[in-house]
Amino acid sequence: QVQLVESGGGLVQTGGSLRLSCAASGRFFTINGMGWYRQAPGKQRELVASISVSGVTNYEHYVKGRFTISRDNAKKTVDLQMNSLKPEDTAVYYCYAFVNGRQSWGQGTQITVSS
Repeated sequence: QVQLVESGGGLVQTGGSLRLSCAASGRFFTINGMGWYRQAPGKQRELVASISVSGVTNYEHYVKGRFTISRDNAKKTVDLQMNSLKPEDTAVYYCYAFVNGRQSWGQGTQITVSS
């Protein structure tokens, strides 16, 4: 079983930056893919960025060039550096991790970007 805990959410003005962190704990050996989704009010959850165990990254077009995902395999963490934030980035952000073929989720952290 994997537990994921996010931190770093909050309120920021348009153009500002925030950094999200997600720490994994539990009894497992290897975390495979990790990443971040987000869900805005009234919308479906959407992928933001992902990173493989070897560090290969993928970004959705709406965050490419503004967000950077990184992970530390030794610390079992995944971070999301968010720059040039826009009001449309407002959402609850969820980290996820694949362990033994199963996807686990964090509880979510709110990001609000004011205009």
